[in-house]
Amino acid sequence: MKNKMLFGFHAVTSRLRHEAQSVEEIFVDAARQDRRMQDLVANAKALGVRVMPVDAARLDKITGTRRHQGVIAFASQLALARNLDELLDAVEGPPLLLILDGITDPHNLGACLRVADGAGAHAVIVPKDRAVGLNATAAKVASGAAESVPYITVTNLARTMRDLKDRGIWLIGTSDDADKGLYEADFSGPAALVMGSEGEGMRRLTRETCDLLVSIPMFGSVESLNVSVASGVCLYEARRQRIAREG
Repeated sequence: MKNKMLFGFHAVTSRLRHEAQSVEEIFVDAARQDRRMQDLVANAKALGVRVMPVDAARLDKITGTRRHQGVIAFASQLALARNLDELLDAVEGPPLLLILDGITDPHNLGACLRVADGAGAHAVIVPKDRAVGLNATAAKVASGAAESVPYITVTNLARTMRDLKDRGIWLIGTSDDADKGLYEADFSGPAALVMGSEGEGMRRLTRETCDLLVSIPMFGSVESLNVSVASGVCLYEARRQRIAREG
């Protein structure tokens, strides 16, 4: 299986914490001797992971960016659930899913994964085409969530959504022109939140497959929110409703 590149302290330390045996080697900036770096290096060596000090220019070349924070890891792909049926069969209680239709910015994808992890979503589902994919930049922005939230890629998003309906999962899409507001929707049962791309929103077939469309109330001068912020608002409303029901 092809190794995956991780960079940044959050992404690398999260992988060491969750699946240290999957880390093949770590490259660190030899000039960086602060406590944070010392702790990471000591932890990696204690776990039996090879650490290779190199100069910052080499790290820049490997990653294609200077935003690596002086640490890069190469690791095998995690065996998180990649099969949706397998994942849903294992979920206890009502599933909460995040469906992203055509997100092309890796920073937005990483931020969406981060809020999905924070709100306790069981998986993030994306189409194979017209999407950025889980690259190293997205994993860094996710701050470890790429290692903990199942990221499931599907060939046909509309068909997958219909399959979710067959399982009794309510599909709630977001749209600025929806008649119903977010706080009128019921997220307390099995639900999948459907978010569109940064510019165009949901594709027509994705929109038509949703059971319900809701809008996020906007009280200022801007017309809409960034997709990761909107995902956070909606997912935490879903979590709030579930906590209220359990209480």
